[in-house]
Amino acid sequence: MKTIIEPFKIKSVEPIKMNSIDDRKKIIINNNYNLFQVRSNDVIIDLLTDSGTGAMSSKQWAGIMNGDESYAGSNSYLYFKDVIQDIFGFKYILPTHQGRASERILFSTLCKEGDIVPNNTHFDTTKANILFQGSKPVDLIDEEYKNTQSIFPFKGNMSVKKLEKLLSTTDLTKIPLIMLTITNNSGGGQPVSMQNISQVSKVAKKYKIPLYIDACRFAENAYFIKQREDKYKNWTIKKIVQKIFSYADGCTMSAKKDAIVNIGGFLCTNNDEVAEKNKNLLILTEGFPTYGGLAGRDLEAIAIGLNEAMDIDYLNYRVKSIEYLGNKLLENNIPILQPTGGHAIYIDASLFLKHINKNRFPGQALACELYIAGGIRCSEIGSLMFGGIDENGKEYFSDNELVRLAMPRRTYTQSHIDYVIEVIIDVYKRRKNIRGLKIIEQSKYLRHFTAKLKKV
Repeated sequence: MKTIIEPFKIKSVEPIKMNSIDDRKKIIINNNYNLFQVRSNDVIIDLLTDSGTGAMSSKQWAGIMNGDESYAGSNSYLYFKDVIQDIFGFKYILPTHQGRASERILFSTLCKEGDIVPNNTHFDTTKANILFQGSKPVDLIDEEYKNTQSIFPFKGNMSVKKLEKLLSTTDLTKIPLIMLTITNNSGGGQPVSMQNISQVSKVAKKYKIPLYIDACRFAENAYFIKQREDKYKNWTIKKIVQKIFSYADGCTMSAKKDAIVNIGGFLCTNNDEVAEKNKNLLILTEGFPTYGGLAGRDLEAIAIGLNEAMDIDYLNYRVKSIEYLGNKLLENNIPILQPTGGHAIYIDASLFLKHINKNRFPGQALACELYIAGGIRCSEIGSLMFGGIDENGKEYFSDNELVRLAMPRRTYTQSHIDYVIEVIIDVYKRRKNIRGLKIIEQSKYLRHFTAKLKKV
């Protein structure tokens, strides 16, 4: 059948409060044109993030009732550990309260001032945690992939050529690790091929540098490998996942994405010394190594969710529903990043709002307009998030000005998506009337979370 239905039934619902355009105009002004500051009660369709916003399954809720809340040696931890070792294959596994906690511990352990950390594309929290250590995050995406309108099945790939050049011309004592983000969130939610993962691993081994994977959307990436790399079309998702992580020395994970839970994460490594340092820091800031800042019930839900995320029926629905949204926008000439990725649609705001320059934040201007028009909350992935002021006082901007419509897992129905499409088309028709924004207050790190802006 052509129609892809949701492979689940709804057991519980949460009401959505409907408000008016006039209400939303006041709300966005009162919150200084920053959608992170808007209350969830004032949002109709929330596509700000897919992190921790999914709907858990009946099995996960049952697992929560089974949670062992012992401070040390929890049975829930042992279950959690066994599941992760079976899927990812790493020797040492530490639970954390979320992905950025894993990042902070890893970079605090491995990085020092002046170090360089290459990645295909760092996401905001990854970049911020590296900068906080006095280290430098370097993105190594292929130049051709920065064109949002080009079609390539694995636009999330790291440029092996750029990586080789960096490693061959840099003091290797200043490169403590290489990271690979799957899928490439800041790069438009684009997948990374198994071939590219293998190539990056080969280069890392050549220069004796550990490779860590940001694993938060591992199942979606594995699905794209199955669909787009002929060699793996008959492989199970789990087998593909195991192959992916066989190339790595460790990983960070936000379980709030592909483990389909509301909180949690983990940090893995095969290195004995690194594991010991990670554990000591975890005890200091997160909790005992068998709970890591989480309740036992959270560990149960994560373990169950990891396996549910690899279900082929779920993944087919997940990716096809994103594709449906993307195709409908393309049919109406809305410029989106192509091809569609796994967890979100990215509107190219620089093409949508050609009359607004980068220094007036077209992505944020569009995101605010979508909220006013239809109560849709989404996030800017552009110069508000990835721009700033360098050490010489010069303003710099992001390569792309994107608006991310991140789809929570198992949360919204077909009619919700059709409503989103209708709102975007309406805004596109009157796009020339949209004005840019300027920052009136910002913080040093992750400024998009708290910045205050106004219309110009």
